[in-house]
Amino acid sequence: MGKSGRTRQGYDGVVVTAPISVPYERYSPEPAHWWLARALSAMHDATKLGADDIDGLCVSSFTLFPDTAVGLTQHFGITPRWLDHVPTGGASGVVTLRRAARAVQCGDASVVACIAGDTNHVDSFRAMLTSFSRFSQDAGYPYGSGGPNGSFSLMTSYYMDRYAIAREDFGKLCVAQRDNALRYPHALMKKPLTLDQYLNARMIADPIALYDCVMPCAGAEAYLVMSEENAKSLGLPFAHVRSTIERHNAYPDDPVQIRGGWALDVDEFWAMAGMQPGQTDMLQTYDDYPVISVMQMEDLGFCEKGAAQAFIRANSFTVDGSFPHNTSGGQLSVGQAGAAGGFLGMVEAMRQLTGGAEKNAVPNARTAVVSGFGMINFDRGLCSGAALLEAGQ
Repeated sequence: MGKSGRTRQGYDGVVVTAPISVPYERYSPEPAHWWLARALSAMHDATKLGADDIDGLCVSSFTLFPDTAVGLTQHFGITPRWLDHVPTGGASGVVTLRRAARAVQCGDASVVACIAGDTNHVDSFRAMLTSFSRFSQDAGYPYGSGGPNGSFSLMTSYYMDRYAIAREDFGKLCVAQRDNALRYPHALMKKPLTLDQYLNARMIADPIALYDCVMPCAGAEAYLVMSEENAKSLGLPFAHVRSTIERHNAYPDDPVQIRGGWALDVDEFWAMAGMQPGQTDMLQTYDDYPVISVMQMEDLGFCEKGAAQAFIRANSFTVDGSFPHNTSGGQLSVGQAGAAGGFLGMVEAMRQLTGGAEKNAVPNARTAVVSGFGMINFDRGLCSGAALLEAGQ
């Protein structure tokens, strides 16, 4: 229930299906359009749905400029009756789901393709950082702090000073995600990671070291949103949308970010889902740095604020252990394909719940929470969201 006192309408009858991952590459000479087209092509191969069957399109990309979603319609030769472009970065997987689900629910579209992808030329990441936001242009880049490493160094050190947590605790998450990634065929990181390797890695921006940072790459992720009736008629395995939240510029008076918008809406999130945190089978967080995964665990109610150290030490976070987390390996071990990073957890959760996960499948999984976080400025990320999915019958 929101501040207005009105209970928000649920998503009964709306499902997600056809999770698609286009295998990542460290660098690519191809444009973002090429990667997004590969996602749509793979979606056609998986579902046999053609251009005329998909009447909604929702796109997230950093390197699509000067095009937006509307430009893609001409590139791809499609004529959707519903269209959206979602520039929320790491929150885009959740935000696109929310937009598309309401479009299907209202009848504005029947089948919505949600796609995210980016290229990574040799110099494209640096070029993107020079104009990422007005804050980055004015407050970071001119002083040699271009990009997120400096910002997350500030956030991580502030968090560590305020709460009892050590680099070893962040390292446990990174090591567990690498273990998960070794079972996921598309992860770019193919070698095991030990805690000693994590702790002894070269420092990047104190206290952030090498294995705290994601590796930019090229790739794409995608999924479909449609009615349950439609999915059944097409013979597609699906997952129900049970709950979602979204918030932007939360807690603007906090001097440095140690919490996100999830904390504002956590009660509504679980009430809408009709369950509690301990009843879910896995968590997929946006993990460009370990500290933000920890914030999501706390703010979504999996542990109390400031109690993450005990929570981390009590769980394994592997697909075959306690509290499976980022079961594909997350961005820290799969790679960060630009805005597709915001879709990585959503697509992975769908695979887990629709029988598409293989060696990294969580046994008997029925529910998954997916959390997103995006658009980092100098001292905080502006966008947050979460969704709870449940396997279909």
